[in-house]
Amino acid sequence: MYPLVLIFLTALIYPDRGVIKFSTPLVVSGWVIAFYHNLLYYKILPESASPCMQGISCTTVQLQWLGFITIPLLSLIGFSLILSTLVLLKREFRNE
Repeated sequence: MYPLVLIFLTALIYPDRGVIKFSTPLVVSGWVIAFYHNLLYYKILPESASPCMQGISCTTVQLQWLGFITIPLLSLIGFSLILSTLVLLKREFRNE
């Protein structure tokens, strides 16, 4: 998600429609990783499917607001919002 800040900041200063082309692969790959992390976190996938074998587990509770809002869920929501915004922008540019 961090490289997206630089990409979107550059697009804000120097507007270009190419920002969609450059940011979409990062957003899609981030969404897939966030989705996989949520499957691990909510124990839909077994912990043996986790690449985290040393150190802190991927399923360790770091933050929990209102009993269900977690860091993996916030990541998935963030990537989903960015992806939906990019889709809307692409449609808007296509209609012009």
